[in-house]
Amino acid sequence: MAAFPRWSGPPEIWAFALAALAPAVLILLAAAFGGWWVWLALVWISLASPSADTIIARAFPDPEEGRATPGANALSVTLVGAHFIVLAATLSALTDAWMGGWAGPGMGQVLGPWHKLGLFLAAGMFFGQVSNSNAHELIHRSTRGLFALGAAVFVSLLFGHHTSSHRLVHHLHVATDRDPNSARLGEGFWRFFPRAWFGSFRDGLAAERALSARRAATGGATGAAGQGRLNPYVIWVGGAVACMVGVALIWGGSGLAFYLALSLYAQMQLMMSDYVQHYGLRRRQRADGRIEPVGPAHSWDAGHPLSSLMMVNAPRHSDHHAHPGRAYPDLRLARGTPPRPVLPYSLPLMAAIALVPPLWRRIMDRRVERMRRFADVLAEAPV
Repeated sequence: MAAFPRWSGPPEIWAFALAALAPAVLILLAAAFGGWWVWLALVWISLASPSADTIIARAFPDPEEGRATPGANALSVTLVGAHFIVLAATLSALTDAWMGGWAGPGMGQVLGPWHKLGLFLAAGMFFGQVSNSNAHELIHRSTRGLFALGAAVFVSLLFGHHTSSHRLVHHLHVATDRDPNSARLGEGFWRFFPRAWFGSFRDGLAAERALSARRAATGGATGAAGQGRLNPYVIWVGGAVACMVGVALIWGGSGLAFYLALSLYAQMQLMMSDYVQHYGLRRRQRADGRIEPVGPAHSWDAGHPLSSLMMVNAPRHSDHHAHPGRAYPDLRLARGTPPRPVLPYSLPLMAAIALVPPLWRRIMDRRVERMRRFADVLAEAPV
């Protein structure tokens, strides 16, 4: 919970682009040429960011309110394109489809089992950390085109329902027992993952049905009462089925198996972000029975530089919950506020630690208890 040292200024868009696109370029080279490119891609995305963050451990300063950030949307769109290119190239390399004439001269090396495993892990981490963070950014945009691009990324990872559940359930009920994606104190990740996956699917569907019913009653979507709108779950589920059929037709049964495994791997990392960023934190119930508003005390932040750039500032999570529509370059840490939840290590490193529940609890449970005691002191203090 200590404050981070300061850089001289907030990062520019080119810094986000360099950090977020570098792993995509390396993965594409690995898929095309194999060899040491595979290990370079894997080492870069799995070790470079956590290592640099641990050594540097300094947060970029908060941007000025209202500053112009040209190029932010262009980078988000570029990352969507990179996601689909990396997905196609990875499936082609894993299924040896390059040998069917997909690749150019000098490309399309047949990868051995260990190289395929390395490529699978690197691509899966790119989808789970970069693609997920960018799609998460886009589904909060008010522009239909940008929103659709973010939803398309989640659909391509067979996780389209997250588009609904994240906005309509998680943001409304975060840090309460009504949010399936807010991990409870003492709950290990391997228990959290299936509970949160199915819970978010169920609650997101219920929220969309309730929204459709309200719009049908008021005619909000069509202007005529009694007429509703298409439930987005038709798109989320139908799109997933279409993606699986398309992959099977292009890359065959083995391609479909790799695709399902990659999607599951990416989904686990997405859910791991929710697990890490809200573990054990709870909003208090007021005397009138209502739940207190969401504040900085209800999300674990991380200000580590390289992972923040690569994940388009997703680790600045509390400000995102306070201002869901705020674009990623403008997210703030607000270090002048009272002590609040700050992760001891970068978000990717904490996600790796979460895979080992005893180690995770040893590091995090005492921090949760400390934050709860501090919240109790604030609640009892005279106004």
